[in-house]
Amino acid sequence: MGVYGVTEEVIALKSYSTTDKGKTREVNQDYIYSSDEPVGMLPNLYIVADGMGGYNAGDYASRCSVEAFVAQVQKNEQPTVIGTMTEALKAANTTVLQQARENEEFRGMGTTFVAATVFPDRVYVMNVGDSRLYLVGDEIKQITVDHSYVEEMVRKGELQRKDARIHPKKNVITRAVGVEDTVEADFYEVEPEKDSCYLLLCTDGLTNMIEDEEIGHLIRKYTRTPQEAVHKLVRKANDYGGKDNISIIIIGLKQE
Repeated sequence: MGVYGVTEEVIALKSYSTTDKGKTREVNQDYIYSSDEPVGMLPNLYIVADGMGGYNAGDYASRCSVEAFVAQVQKNEQPTVIGTMTEALKAANTTVLQQARENEEFRGMGTTFVAATVFPDRVYVMNVGDSRLYLVGDEIKQITVDHSYVEEMVRKGELQRKDARIHPKKNVITRAVGVEDTVEADFYEVEPEKDSCYLLLCTDGLTNMIEDEEIGHLIRKYTRTPQEAVHKLVRKANDYGGKDNISIIIIGLKQE
Protein backbone atom coordinates (compact mmCIF):
# COMPACT_ATOMS: atom_id res chain seq x y z
CA MET A 1 0.00 0.00 0.00
CA GLY A 2 1.60 3.24 -1.11
CA VAL A 3 1.65 6.86 -0.07
CA TYR A 4 -1.79 8.34 0.26
CA GLY A 5 -3.55 11.61 0.73
CA VAL A 6 -6.90 13.26 0.17
CA THR A 7 -7.38 12.89 -3.57
CA GLU A 8 -8.80 15.52 -5.88
CA GLU A 9 -11.78 13.28 -6.54
CA VAL A 10 -14.70 14.46 -4.44
CA ILE A 11 -15.99 11.98 -1.88
CA ALA A 12 -19.62 12.94 -1.39
CA LEU A 13 -20.33 11.46 2.00
CA LYS A 14 -23.23 12.05 4.33
CA SER A 15 -23.27 10.38 7.70
CA TYR A 16 -25.61 10.33 10.65
CA SER A 17 -24.89 8.94 14.10
CA THR A 18 -26.36 8.57 17.55
CA THR A 19 -25.80 6.77 20.83
CA ASP A 20 -28.50 5.70 23.27
CA LYS A 21 -28.28 4.35 26.82
CA GLY A 22 -30.87 1.64 26.15
CA LYS A 23 -33.53 0.56 28.61
CA THR A 24 -31.60 -1.33 31.29
CA ARG A 25 -28.13 0.22 31.65
CA GLU A 26 -27.56 3.09 34.09
CA VAL A 27 -24.57 4.49 32.18
CA ASN A 28 -23.82 4.78 28.49
CA GLN A 29 -20.40 3.20 28.03
CA ASP A 30 -20.37 3.67 24.25
CA TYR A 31 -18.60 6.51 22.47
CA ILE A 32 -18.80 7.53 18.81
CA TYR A 33 -16.84 9.83 16.53
CA SER A 34 -18.02 10.82 13.07
CA SER A 35 -16.35 13.25 10.67
CA ASP A 36 -17.23 13.61 6.98
CA GLU A 37 -14.35 16.10 6.74
CA PRO A 38 -10.61 15.30 6.71
CA VAL A 39 -8.90 14.29 9.94
CA GLY A 40 -5.16 14.64 9.55
CA MET A 41 -4.29 12.92 6.28
CA LEU A 42 -7.44 10.80 6.28
CA PRO A 43 -10.29 12.12 4.11
CA ASN A 44 -12.86 11.29 6.82
CA LEU A 45 -13.07 9.16 9.95
CA TYR A 46 -15.75 7.14 11.75
CA ILE A 47 -15.31 5.31 15.07
CA VAL A 48 -17.53 3.32 17.42
CA ALA A 49 -16.23 2.12 20.80
CA ASP A 50 -17.98 0.08 23.49
CA GLY A 51 -16.35 0.38 26.90
CA MET A 52 -16.20 -2.20 29.63
CA GLY A 53 -15.33 -1.94 33.31
CA GLY A 54 -16.86 -0.53 36.46
CA TYR A 55 -19.53 2.14 36.82
CA ASN A 56 -17.37 4.95 35.40
CA ALA A 57 -14.52 2.99 33.87
CA GLY A 58 -16.30 1.73 30.74
CA ASP A 59 -17.49 5.10 29.51
CA TYR A 60 -14.07 6.61 30.30
CA ALA A 61 -12.27 3.84 28.39
CA SER A 62 -14.32 4.31 25.23
CA ARG A 63 -14.05 8.11 25.26
CA CYS A 64 -10.37 8.10 26.20
CA SER A 65 -9.48 5.63 23.46
CA VAL A 66 -11.31 7.53 20.74
CA GLU A 67 -9.85 10.89 21.76
CA ALA A 68 -6.32 9.45 21.85
CA PHE A 69 -6.83 7.77 18.47
CA VAL A 70 -8.09 10.95 16.79
CA ALA A 71 -5.30 13.06 18.33
CA GLN A 72 -2.69 10.67 16.95
CA VAL A 73 -4.27 10.68 13.48
CA GLN A 74 -4.17 14.48 13.46
CA LYS A 75 -0.41 14.56 14.06
CA ASN A 76 0.40 11.39 12.13
CA GLU A 77 3.51 11.08 9.96
CA GLN A 78 2.91 7.55 8.67
CA PRO A 79 2.71 7.27 4.85
CA THR A 80 -0.04 4.64 4.67
CA VAL A 81 -3.61 4.29 5.89
CA ILE A 82 -2.91 1.12 7.84
CA GLY A 83 0.25 2.63 9.27
CA THR A 84 -1.73 5.66 10.39
CA MET A 85 -4.45 3.59 12.01
CA THR A 86 -1.95 1.22 13.62
CA GLU A 87 -0.03 4.06 15.26
CA ALA A 88 -3.27 5.68 16.38
CA LEU A 89 -4.51 2.44 17.92
CA LYS A 90 -1.19 2.01 19.71
CA ALA A 91 -1.60 5.47 21.21
CA ALA A 92 -5.17 4.70 22.25
CA ASN A 93 -4.16 1.41 23.86
CA THR A 94 -1.28 2.99 25.75
CA THR A 95 -3.44 5.85 26.99
CA VAL A 96 -6.24 3.62 28.29
CA LEU A 97 -3.83 1.13 29.88
CA GLN A 98 -1.86 3.88 31.59
CA GLN A 99 -5.02 5.43 33.04
CA ALA A 100 -6.15 2.02 34.29
CA ARG A 101 -2.82 1.43 36.02
CA GLU A 102 -2.67 4.88 37.61
CA ASN A 103 -6.27 5.12 38.84
CA GLU A 104 -7.86 2.52 41.06
CA GLU A 105 -11.38 3.34 39.84
CA PHE A 106 -10.34 2.55 36.27
CA ARG A 107 -8.69 -0.82 36.95
CA GLY A 108 -9.79 -3.50 34.51
CA MET A 109 -11.32 -1.15 31.98
CA GLY A 110 -11.05 -1.65 28.23
CA THR A 111 -13.03 -1.07 25.08
CA THR A 112 -13.96 -2.48 21.72
CA PHE A 113 -13.01 -0.33 18.74
CA VAL A 114 -14.13 -0.25 15.12
CA ALA A 115 -12.96 2.50 12.78
CA ALA A 116 -13.32 3.26 9.08
CA THR A 117 -12.14 5.80 6.55
CA VAL A 118 -13.62 6.06 3.05
CA PHE A 119 -11.63 6.75 -0.12
CA PRO A 120 -13.12 7.08 -3.62
CA ASP A 121 -12.44 3.45 -4.54
CA ARG A 122 -12.33 1.63 -1.21
CA VAL A 123 -13.02 1.62 2.49
CA TYR A 124 -10.33 0.90 5.08
CA VAL A 125 -11.64 -0.78 8.22
CA MET A 126 -10.01 -1.67 11.54
CA ASN A 127 -11.58 -3.52 14.46
CA VAL A 128 -10.86 -4.89 17.92
CA GLY A 129 -13.58 -6.70 19.85
CA ASP A 130 -17.18 -7.21 18.79
CA SER A 131 -18.36 -3.82 17.57
CA ARG A 132 -19.02 -4.22 13.87
CA LEU A 133 -18.97 -2.70 10.40
CA TYR A 134 -21.46 -3.74 7.70
CA LEU A 135 -21.93 -2.95 4.04
CA VAL A 136 -25.60 -2.42 3.23
CA GLY A 137 -27.14 -2.51 -0.23
CA ASP A 138 -29.57 -5.03 -1.67
CA GLU A 139 -28.20 -7.25 1.09
CA ILE A 140 -26.46 -6.59 4.38
CA LYS A 141 -22.94 -7.99 4.73
CA GLN A 142 -20.87 -8.07 7.91
CA ILE A 143 -17.28 -7.10 7.08
CA THR A 144 -15.61 -7.34 10.48
CA VAL A 145 -15.20 -10.57 12.41
CA ASP A 146 -15.94 -10.48 16.13
CA HIS A 147 -13.16 -11.16 18.59
CA SER A 148 -15.46 -13.05 20.94
CA TYR A 149 -15.97 -16.37 22.67
CA VAL A 150 -19.05 -17.26 20.63
CA GLU A 151 -17.34 -16.37 17.34
CA GLU A 152 -14.57 -18.82 18.20
CA MET A 153 -17.21 -21.45 18.92
CA VAL A 154 -18.85 -20.80 15.55
CA ARG A 155 -15.51 -21.09 13.74
CA LYS A 156 -14.79 -24.41 15.47
CA GLY A 157 -18.22 -25.74 14.49
CA GLU A 158 -19.35 -25.91 18.11
CA LEU A 159 -22.16 -23.38 17.66
CA GLN A 160 -24.52 -22.53 14.82
CA ARG A 161 -24.30 -18.97 13.52
CA LYS A 162 -28.02 -18.48 14.06
CA ASP A 163 -27.63 -19.31 17.76
CA ALA A 164 -24.67 -17.02 18.44
CA ARG A 165 -26.77 -13.88 18.95
CA ILE A 166 -28.67 -15.43 21.87
CA HIS A 167 -25.84 -17.41 23.47
CA PRO A 168 -25.41 -16.61 27.21
CA LYS A 169 -21.72 -15.81 26.65
CA LYS A 170 -22.27 -13.59 23.62
CA ASN A 171 -20.77 -10.58 25.44
CA VAL A 172 -17.47 -12.27 26.29
CA ILE A 173 -14.82 -10.70 24.05
CA THR A 174 -11.33 -12.09 23.47
CA ARG A 175 -9.58 -8.89 22.41
CA ALA A 176 -9.93 -5.28 23.64
CA VAL A 177 -8.15 -1.94 23.67
CA GLY A 178 -6.46 -0.98 26.94
CA VAL A 179 -6.24 -4.42 28.55
CA GLU A 180 -2.70 -5.54 27.65
CA ASP A 181 0.56 -3.80 26.72
CA THR A 182 -0.09 -4.42 23.04
CA VAL A 183 -3.26 -4.90 21.04
CA GLU A 184 -3.70 -6.49 17.63
CA ALA A 185 -6.38 -5.22 15.27
CA ASP A 186 -7.83 -6.81 12.16
CA PHE A 187 -7.74 -4.70 9.00
CA TYR A 188 -9.93 -4.90 5.92
CA GLU A 189 -9.81 -3.18 2.53
CA VAL A 190 -13.28 -3.18 1.03
CA GLU A 191 -14.23 -2.22 -2.51
CA PRO A 192 -17.98 -1.56 -2.32
CA GLU A 193 -20.06 -3.01 -5.12
CA LYS A 194 -22.52 -0.80 -6.98
CA ASP A 195 -25.42 -1.90 -4.81
CA SER A 196 -23.50 -1.31 -1.56
CA CYS A 197 -24.79 2.15 -0.75
CA TYR A 198 -24.26 2.42 3.00
CA LEU A 199 -21.78 1.63 5.74
CA LEU A 200 -23.03 0.78 9.21
CA LEU A 201 -20.81 0.90 12.28
CA CYS A 202 -22.48 -0.24 15.50
CA THR A 203 -22.08 -1.73 18.95
CA ASP A 204 -23.55 -5.04 20.03
CA GLY A 205 -26.39 -3.22 21.74
CA LEU A 206 -27.90 -3.10 18.26
CA THR A 207 -26.87 -6.47 16.83
CA ASN A 208 -27.77 -8.45 19.95
CA MET A 209 -31.29 -7.06 19.79
CA ILE A 210 -32.02 -7.07 16.05
CA GLU A 211 -31.13 -9.66 13.43
CA ASP A 212 -28.96 -8.52 10.52
CA GLU A 213 -31.69 -8.94 7.92
CA GLU A 214 -34.05 -6.62 9.79
CA ILE A 215 -31.27 -4.07 10.26
CA GLY A 216 -30.62 -4.09 6.52
CA HIS A 217 -34.34 -3.82 5.75
CA LEU A 218 -34.76 -0.74 7.97
CA ILE A 219 -31.73 0.99 6.47
CA ARG A 220 -32.93 0.32 2.91
CA LYS A 221 -36.44 1.49 3.80
CA TYR A 222 -35.18 4.89 4.88
CA THR A 223 -32.42 5.41 2.32
CA ARG A 224 -33.40 9.03 1.66
CA THR A 225 -33.41 9.89 5.36
CA PRO A 226 -30.57 7.99 7.08
CA GLN A 227 -31.14 9.95 10.28
CA GLU A 228 -34.61 8.43 10.44
CA ALA A 229 -33.12 4.98 9.84
CA VAL A 230 -30.78 5.51 12.80
CA HIS A 231 -33.65 6.53 15.07
CA LYS A 232 -35.82 3.64 13.86
CA LEU A 233 -33.02 1.17 14.64
CA VAL A 234 -32.54 2.57 18.14
CA ARG A 235 -36.28 2.48 18.77
CA LYS A 236 -36.54 -1.10 17.51
CA ALA A 237 -33.59 -2.26 19.65
CA ASN A 238 -35.26 -0.71 22.69
CA ASP A 239 -38.60 -2.26 21.75
CA TYR A 240 -36.88 -5.65 21.74
CA GLY A 241 -35.50 -5.09 25.23
CA GLY A 242 -32.78 -2.46 24.99
CA LYS A 243 -30.49 -4.58 27.16
CA ASP A 244 -27.34 -2.62 26.31
CA ASN A 245 -26.18 0.75 25.07
CA ILE A 246 -26.91 1.28 21.37
CA SER A 247 -24.54 3.22 19.11
CA ILE A 248 -24.87 3.62 15.35
CA ILE A 249 -23.15 5.44 12.51
CA ILE A 250 -24.64 5.21 9.01
CA ILE A 251 -22.58 6.58 6.10
CA GLY A 252 -24.08 7.08 2.66
CA LEU A 253 -21.68 5.99 -0.07
CA LYS A 254 -23.87 6.87 -3.05
CA GLN A 255 -23.15 10.30 -4.52
CA GLU A 256 -26.13 12.58 -4.99
